[in-house]
Order: sequence, then structure tokens, then C-alpha cells
Amino acid sequence: MIKTAILDVTAIEPRLKHPTIFDHFDALEQGESFIILNDHDPRPLYYQLLGERGNFFQWEYLESGPEWWRVSIAKPAKENKEETVGEIAAADMRKAEVFKKLGIDFCCGGKTTLKEAASRIGLSEEELREKLVTADKQGGIPVHLDFNSWDIAFLADYIKNIHHGYVREFGPTLEQLADKVALRHGNEHPELLELAQHMQVFMRDLYEHLEKEENILFPLTKELSSLTKEEIAYLVSELRKEHEDAGAELTAFKQLTKNYTLPANACNSYTYLYDSMKAFEQDLLQHIHLENNILFPKMIDTCRKELSTL
Repeated sequence: MIKTAILDVTAIEPRLKHPTIFDHFDALEQGESFIILNDHDPRPLYYQLLGERGNFFQWEYLESGPEWWRVSIAKPAKENKEETVGEIAAADMRKAEVFKKLGIDFCCGGKTTLKEAASRIGLSEEELREKLVTADKQGGIPVHLDFNSWDIAFLADYIKNIHHGYVREFGPTLEQLADKVALRHGNEHPELLELAQHMQVFMRDLYEHLEKEENILFPLTKELSSLTKEEIAYLVSELRKEHEDAGAELTAFKQLTKNYTLPANACNSYTYLYDSMKAFEQDLLQHIHLENNILFPKMIDTCRKELSTL
């Protein structure tokens, strides 16, 4: 049990403040909380908790200055529900790498439970958990990869600049390559003609999806109070469905190309097309993961908290 329900941080020696708060947090049982009292906003502590304890605590301002700040810090009670691979990957990118190596889809298939995922690759749930435990011993995640601790608006900007930028830069090249290779090798490999046609539709839908996110979703990350919980949930549901459609198209491409297996007579353009498609797939899956498993849940959770304070 913790020593006190209210911790007056102003009465603690400066060098001992954060260690003392961490001691109190670590002593909490699931479902317990304590309150810190401070004479300034303790926001830096929030980010330190995220970095050193992960996204497994609740932070709620009870009073926000100008003279005193009171913050409730809690360890949520465990819910009686199975973890999904998306939730696990979002909380720890090291575990996401384990899923990736095992061929477990934690992006579009992020709602799959650990037990279901293990069964699909011929492992027991216990065997899969053992592999995930191994990931815990690989050291900390570099700060720049700890997406789960990022501010919502900052994460949205990152997705737009990095992943949307990637799609817009390499998408047209991919379309042109698919057409070029189909024109040259289509008679001998008719699947290339189908691939080129599907690529045009796939990229058109993907560009429209990016526009929807940039014009509607991303601006909301800076002003969530302008939307109701029901409205954000509907928008997120619609975008998730489009992600599932994109994931299905990626699967169809792999089936059509026999997992990007090149024929013996493949020219440089043929090889470059398949290499580019594999790279594009990896970037898009990471893009979808960041939105499905981190950005969307953060937006819904933040919207819920803001509404509860009204």
C-alpha cells in the first residue's frame, strides 16, 4: 500500500521529488491511486512516467493553478478482456518487431487476440508469450520510436509528413512501373496486366483516403472538443474500414505475384517493381499501425475525457 493518499511534492527535497513519486506509483495495486500536490504544473513528470513505466497509468488534473496543482495518478484495474496484438504492438515496438518476424498482422488485423494470432501461425499462446518476453530483454526503445508517448497532434503531423509524403512520392512511380512491366511482360505473365489495373484503383482510393485524413481527421487532433464522442467514433470506424480494404488489396497483390516471386526472365524494371511494392507495403502497414492502434484510440480516449469534464 502507498504511504499517503496525498503527496505534498513541495515538502520534498528537489532531487528526491521524482524518485519519491515513482516509489509511490510502484507501490500502487491495480485500481489504486494517489494525489500529488505541487506549486507548478507537473507535466514533465507525465512524460517521465510514460517513458519509464509505459502507457499503464491514468493522469487526471483535479486542480490546475494558478497557485496549486493537484493531479490524481492511478494504476487502472485490470479489465477482464484479452489483449489484442494491436494493443501489444502499440505499447511496445519491440513486440511489434516480434509480430512482424512471425508474420502476425498487427495493423489491419490489430483486433486479433494473442491466442488467435498464435493459433494462426501454429504456436500455442504460451509459446508466443515466451517470444514476446524475449523482446523485453532487448533494451529500451529509442525515444524517437516511442510513438505511444507522443502528443496526438504531433503524431498526426508525423504520419502526414512521413507516411503520407511517402505515398505521394512513390505512389506515381509504382503505378508507372506496373504499367511498364505489364506492357513488356503481360503476354507471357498475364497476372501483370491484372496487377497494373488493380494498382491504379488501389492508388486512387489511397490518395482519396489521405485527403480525408488530412482535411477532416488530422485537424481534429488539435481541437478535439469540437467533436462529440459519437462523431469521432463514426469517423474512426469509417477510416478503419478503409484501412481493412487497403490491407485486403495488399494481400491480393501478394497472392497475384506469388509473394513477389520473380520469374527467371525478369528484367531490371520487373525486379524494381517487386522490390518497390514490398517496400511500399512495409511503409503502409506501419502507417496503418500508427493510426489504428495508437492515434485512433488516443483520439477517442482524449475526447471521452474532455467530455467528462464538461
